[in-house]
Amino acid sequence: MKQKYVKGDKKVLKAWAFYDWANSVYSLVISSSIFPLFYGFLFREINQDSFSIFSYTIKSESIIGYTTAFGFLIIAILSPLLSGISDYLGTKKFFMKFFCVLGSFSCMALYFFTLDYMVLSLFIYLLGLIGFWASLVFYNSYLPEIAHKNQQDKTSALGFAYGYIGSVILLLINLVLVMNYEAFYLESAVMAMRYSFVLTGIWWLGFSFYTFRFLPDFKNNNKLSTGIIFNGFQELRKVWQEFSKQIAIKRFLVAFFVYSMAVQTVMIIAAYFGEKEIQWVSDSQRTTGLIGSILVIQLVAVLGAFATSKLSSKIGNIYTLCILNALWIIVCIYAYGIQSPNEFYVAAAFVGLIMGGIQALSRSTYSKLLPETKDTTSFFSFYDVTEKIGIVVGMLIFALVSDWTGKMQNAILFLIVFFALGVLLLWRIPAKGKEI
Repeated sequence: MKQKYVKGDKKVLKAWAFYDWANSVYSLVISSSIFPLFYGFLFREINQDSFSIFSYTIKSESIIGYTTAFGFLIIAILSPLLSGISDYLGTKKFFMKFFCVLGSFSCMALYFFTLDYMVLSLFIYLLGLIGFWASLVFYNSYLPEIAHKNQQDKTSALGFAYGYIGSVILLLINLVLVMNYEAFYLESAVMAMRYSFVLTGIWWLGFSFYTFRFLPDFKNNNKLSTGIIFNGFQELRKVWQEFSKQIAIKRFLVAFFVYSMAVQTVMIIAAYFGEKEIQWVSDSQRTTGLIGSILVIQLVAVLGAFATSKLSSKIGNIYTLCILNALWIIVCIYAYGIQSPNEFYVAAAFVGLIMGGIQALSRSTYSKLLPETKDTTSFFSFYDVTEKIGIVVGMLIFALVSDWTGKMQNAILFLIVFFALGVLLLWRIPAKGKEI
């Protein structure tokens, strides 16, 4: 039975935002903390910092960089295909569920990650990444359909806040598990990390049931045909044609492509940078220090998301995004030369403050610039494809520079350029667009 709902219903908005609580554990545990530590431990166990794959010897962090870039390329291709089908059949809830299940079970399967079967292990990692990000395509597209414009900034920020708080809770549980593995009758900290991946998948899948209980289902009686399969790419072309008539949103998307490329790259590589480049005294300090810094990022990001929302209500979204990009430049300049744990903690605090704000505000800015339409999945698919292609470019640059120069810090120089361009491109948005 098709679920009835009223646009702006607080119960629906809360359920939508709660999906961030469910799935953000992936970005924190897998992308940002436990898995990078686990990955680094595997290489230290064999006393290597590189690995041979298909007869090519690649540095460990570059392997993840190339794999991540490939994953986002797949997502960029899949998104318009599935979005076109979703718009035609009204099945965005189905696809969101599908990728939620794919991602959560892939997290659990990371328990079996091993360098002995590196290609298969990376494939599991790849499926988890695809599940997480592809589900967000359909999740984000719900926002303009369930929330009025004056609710979107607050609801978007609420989602990120839920995500930060929920993921911190699970990370703390996993930290206790890893640091006290003997009390849980586990043979090593590495084994405890494997169990943390299982807990992450269970958390993600379990809490998502609340979201799916209340999100409306737009399924209709249309039938799928071969002509609809590639409808998503046709929809993207129509969306771009629509944007060509609206200078503000077109210029925002160009700016978003550039600065999001840098933001997402920082978020993905931060833990690998901290794990490998910072001069930790011991493995124990590395574990507690890296997880502690990630906790700082998450907690400060909650304040950053709401502070940014408040600032944008006073000076506007575009001017606020310009300020955030300028702050990112300062952070990157500082991060280029850091080596000690204390320096890394300071950088983590500033990253958290601006990370939550720029993510939440970018999503809601795009939503507010959209023309009135019911086909929000196609418009948000365009947004997500823009973001994903940016990540592909950003991660490839990071992996190549790191591989060629042997130093991850050198890749930060490129990120500074992207953030500076982001400010210039945002400034080019017409005055009317800056009023939102």
